[in-house]
Amino acid sequence: MMRIKTPKNHRIRRELEKRAPKLVETAKKTLILHGTKTSGVLNSLLSEIYHLKKDNSVKFSRKNDNIRPFESGGETSLEFFSLKTDCSLLVYGSHSKKRPHNLVLGRTYDHHIYDLVEIGIENFKSMGSFSYDKKLAPQTGSKPFFAFIGEAFESVDELKHLKEILLDIFRGEVVTNLNLAGLDRVYVCTALSSNKIFFSHFALRLKKSGTVVPRMELVEVGPSMDMVVRRHRCPDDGLRKEAMKTAPELTKKKVWLAETFDLQSLSPFVIRNQ
Repeated sequence: MMRIKTPKNHRIRRELEKRAPKLVETAKKTLILHGTKTSGVLNSLLSEIYHLKKDNSVKFSRKNDNIRPFESGGETSLEFFSLKTDCSLLVYGSHSKKRPHNLVLGRTYDHHIYDLVEIGIENFKSMGSFSYDKKLAPQTGSKPFFAFIGEAFESVDELKHLKEILLDIFRGEVVTNLNLAGLDRVYVCTALSSNKIFFSHFALRLKKSGTVVPRMELVEVGPSMDMVVRRHRCPDDGLRKEAMKTAPELTKKKVWLAETFDLQSLSPFVIRNQ
């Protein structure tokens, strides 16, 4: 019979409780790391993704060998780093002659690879290449708007998959209430073809409009780039079913009326609220 050892150290116990499954999960953390070889474009892009997600991301500065996410056994290191840093989202950059400026976006479930999308970066413009009033720069941790323009995001499997992962990576913590004044950025993704999108980032300015709803102005602050989908790997049905399970405490129970009543016998208050 296998014994289960419980930690006696309070600090370790608290850390394990933080990583344990919860009814309401905290914001997902993102692991950002380099491959054996990268380019100046990728180095700049990875740094800016870290800047945009600084409050809930971990960035490795060293190059990592033997990571090949789409090959059998090549994802072992990614899963180990995911467990070590408690990150469920992955951003991995690499560069080669066959796949230049290559970026792999992925998600994990129970620290095992859940799904992956590989994209090529083209026409990259960093945040430093845009001129604007620095007071408009979005604040760290603020909630963003998202705009996905084009029917391909609903009809093409590759772009539908990319849309899901981009939302997971950049949306931040899931909340139930929002203060409009705290919304200061917009991510705009435009479908250019069946495997290519244009990604851009704007600061949001709220101005008086004479009505309750303020007038909104967009100021491009970067980064911006074209993303070309090269490969993608969806989760298998068994893993997807396991990951989509909902705790019984969060499942809304349906209440059925088991008995029938004569409306004549009901009080006027109950009749008005039928």
